[in-house]
Amino acid sequence: MKDLLNDITSINVINTICIIMYIAASIFFILGIKKLGKANTARKGNLLSSVGMGIAVLAVLIEIATWSIVTKSGGRRVGVILLSYGLAVLAMAAGGIIGFIWARKVAMTGMPELVALFNGFGGLASFLVALSQFCSGKAVTNDAFSAITLGLTIAIGAIAFTGSIVAWGKLSGKQMFKKNMPIPNWVNGILCGVGLLGIIFYACGYASSSKRAAGASALGIIGVILTAVVFLVLGFTLVIKIGGGDMPVIISFLNALSGLAAAFAGFPIQNTVLIVSGCLVGASGLILTLIMCKAMNRKFFDLLFKSFGAKKSTAAAGEHKEPKAMSVEDAFLILEAAKNVVIIPGYGMAVAQAQHAVKELCDVLEENGCEVNFAIHPVAGRMPGHMNVLLAEANVPYEQLKTSDDINPQMSNVDVAIVIGANDVVNPAAIDDPGSPLYGMPIVNAFEARTVFVLKRGKGTGFSGIENPLFTNENTVMIYGDAKQTVSQLVVEFEN
Repeated sequence: MKDLLNDITSINVINTICIIMYIAASIFFILGIKKLGKANTARKGNLLSSVGMGIAVLAVLIEIATWSIVTKSGGRRVGVILLSYGLAVLAMAAGGIIGFIWARKVAMTGMPELVALFNGFGGLASFLVALSQFCSGKAVTNDAFSAITLGLTIAIGAIAFTGSIVAWGKLSGKQMFKKNMPIPNWVNGILCGVGLLGIIFYACGYASSSKRAAGASALGIIGVILTAVVFLVLGFTLVIKIGGGDMPVIISFLNALSGLAAAFAGFPIQNTVLIVSGCLVGASGLILTLIMCKAMNRKFFDLLFKSFGAKKSTAAAGEHKEPKAMSVEDAFLILEAAKNVVIIPGYGMAVAQAQHAVKELCDVLEENGCEVNFAIHPVAGRMPGHMNVLLAEANVPYEQLKTSDDINPQMSNVDVAIVIGANDVVNPAAIDDPGSPLYGMPIVNAFEARTVFVLKRGKGTGFSGIENPLFTNENTVMIYGDAKQTVSQLVVEFEN
């Protein structure tokens, strides 16, 4: 009896310590996300979030020992604890090594695809946690709320996983994902309805099994299988129909779903920090999604059920014009006389790995007495903040990174606007062509500058496949070739 009381006292103390650690981890997460909002504090924010995750993992390992004390007796305690610790450490070591090697090897051009996969793996982790909880039989011994949240975890985690795989395939140009399949919305509606029916089956199976004994009923098993399979398919059908122009917003939305899945996963396993961190990721991802929708003049409903990337303009093509090309030497003469330059980066800068060359050009322009700013559109690139990450890597001062709202009122006074690999975010059809799929989308008004340099590899359209009339404007000249080489040649001209 005395030993039992001592065990209960020890367990209560350990539980209290774990709760305190979870609170501390949550505080670190909140502080970390706050500091991630600015480029100059982002590294510190990432470090704080990592410390919070370390505290949370340590708390879980302590809880493993506590559960073993409660559920086992005698000499088996040590064996169960060591086995649990061994599996946890093995999983963390394997994931850490793979993640470290992968992150070190990936090029900056592959960062959007990597982020898409991270979202998918986050959803898959929550999906597997919920399935393992169901298979263990523990979920059906809890309340009905836990049973429902387990079903929602499976559903949302499945969508985040397969949806992210499709997004990764589209961004990386995989052949099977290139085409936007015209899947009707009613198909997705039916899939969603059947999946929700599976969750209801599971909840009913929980109710019937709890009246008899612990363990899942046949109805509950059918419900879980139905939920898992249907929502895995739904994640594919929901994203495969969406065009490339919407991919940055889709990545943000899938990130929100992975966080939401983690939050729901915290309820069945009664893990506070998982609920808190999942809610933080889900809320921040959803806010970012809405911000990007606003930046594209898109409704959230249209994002999921329509796709401007798959459309073609219905407006009249008008008189066909050929873009005017210019040599680097002639472009230098114009830049040498410029007093105000705005650089507008896009995914082409990432492809060419030109960010460091762009920073060098920025430096020589400033030495020549020119004011240089960067116009960053919210959906430039193929993931949220893509251009900010590239330019921060090149040590471009954060103060020079302006939003399109900040820079547009000044654009008519800009001597030269340099568009590097951007297309849709500077397309004037968004303003004056009601037949364009981009119509109504806020853009960087590069066409208002006195001279516009467009750095492109060739005459092709952008990622969304939409023609850009800016390229044939009277004040626009094209500089064809690799953006990094072109910018480097401009730097050499200044130094000679």
